[in-house]
Amino acid sequence: MSDSVYNEEIIDAHCHIASSRFIPPAFFEGIASNVVVKMAAAGAKKSIGSLLDAYVSQNQDHHGDDLIKEMDAAGISQSVVLLPDFTFAMRSEVTIEEMFQMHQAILERHPSRFYVFAGVDPRWGPDGIALFERGIKNFGFKGLKLYPPCGYSPSDTALYPFYEICREHKLPVLLHIGPTSPSLDFSFSQPYLIDKAARDFPDVNFILAHGAVHFVDDCVALCSYRPNVYLDTSAFLGSMHAGGWQVALSELFKKNVNHKILFGTDWPVFRNAGGHKQVMSTFLSDDGPLSNVSMAQRRWLMSKNIRRLLNIDFK
Repeated sequence: MSDSVYNEEIIDAHCHIASSRFIPPAFFEGIASNVVVKMAAAGAKKSIGSLLDAYVSQNQDHHGDDLIKEMDAAGISQSVVLLPDFTFAMRSEVTIEEMFQMHQAILERHPSRFYVFAGVDPRWGPDGIALFERGIKNFGFKGLKLYPPCGYSPSDTALYPFYEICREHKLPVLLHIGPTSPSLDFSFSQPYLIDKAARDFPDVNFILAHGAVHFVDDCVALCSYRPNVYLDTSAFLGSMHAGGWQVALSELFKKNVNHKILFGTDWPVFRNAGGHKQVMSTFLSDDGPLSNVSMAQRRWLMSKNIRRLLNIDFK
């Protein structure tokens, strides 16, 4: 792109495999229920069933092939693929152990393109700890993915054995914060719930997913005052800022925490906005949110911060 403010390496620090095998039907149903209410206000009638069918049909990229095409079109070299464990709140088509194995196969299918952060609900107990450790040691996974709205605090001591593993292997922990599908519990999605764990594990890095969109001031405060807390920009298209997502990110990038911010998209949410290429073209345009950020800090945001957390050699 000739008008791009940034033409160097991009690592997407927050993606998912768009597969109905991994995402539970109840998750889609919750999202569809909100869409039905919104459409009804505009006088349009749409059933949850028809929307659910559409969501399922859009999530058939079981091997990550479509995601690779999107990345290539948008100039994204690598992505962090997140594997949430919804098991204790809603059922997926396959078990969490099968998801681990399938994500290992995706890594093998697309070598050097993905890093996997594996999700395990702490209520699995010793079996979950063993599964996570197997994912790290045998499958090559690079971090822990937590989904607290499934019903637990990220500072629950049941998670501490997982954090010990992350400390041992120098791996980051990424946790969902903010609203999600209405099928889940929002009370566990407050960013300050990570504070105790962040203090108890000062040498483990914690990433507040969607911190550029939800509870932004709280997330920025945590990143400013906790050396081991970071945030990502994922789902930035959904920002509720009055000026839109570009203004929201421009303001965020002025808050002196760019050394703590990871670029992330939350693919596959871009599908209905023209895909990665179209969104990235706007993101990287001359008047986009990076336009007033120094080139050194653009590199931090777009690749170097996540490289540092993953202990990847710098280019």
